[in-house]
Amino acid sequence: MMAGIKIAVVDDHPLFREGVTRSLGEIDDFEMVGEGGSRDDALRIVRELCPDVMLMDISMPGNGLEAITEALDFCPDLKIVMLTVSEASEDIATALKLGAKGYVLKGVGSRGLADVVRTVASGESYVSPSLSARLIAGLSAPTEVQAKPDLLSELTDREQEVLSLVASGLSNKRVARELDLHEKTVKHHMTRILSKLKVTNRTEAALALRDATDQRSTAERSQS
Repeated sequence: MMAGIKIAVVDDHPLFREGVTRSLGEIDDFEMVGEGGSRDDALRIVRELCPDVMLMDISMPGNGLEAITEALDFCPDLKIVMLTVSEASEDIATALKLGAKGYVLKGVGSRGLADVVRTVASGESYVSPSLSARLIAGLSAPTEVQAKPDLLSELTDREQEVLSLVASGLSNKRVARELDLHEKTVKHHMTRILSKLKVTNRTEAALALRDATDQRSTAERSQS
């Protein structure tokens, strides 16, 4: 029998935390291994249990963002998902830069949250589509993920199609439906896209696409 995904929940609102733990705990392939309400609790859980996935709030004693780096130092394979009410682009960018694999708003339903847990546990990143679109529209890309137009030119036509749909907030499954492909094929395309653009996750790839598009537009205006 396949081992379940080991999950910990860290949030300083007991009722919310218990609700998340209970709803995810009812899913067969999930194993709830720890709960806490602060940064210190998060680090204790990581040191003692090293779960597969940790759902963690930002606004809690000690600040969830400040726990990310130290938690990953203790347990490099840990997948951290920020489960929060904050829609601030700065918080999203900081969480991803520090190593979080997911960023989800607390309004998500239990089924949607379960899908996010499976997504990050498999090694992919996830940002709520509405937040991803906002981040791409309003955030200046970090230097390390800036892409020149010639980098995008290395992508095949199909890879550019896939990247455009991913940048609009679609999941691999939705992209596969749109392009009439197998989901595994979309994952393969994304692996090649990340490698060619020299980025590490879907959000950085989308930011790279935005930057390259802006640079092309600027170049075209200067030539006209």
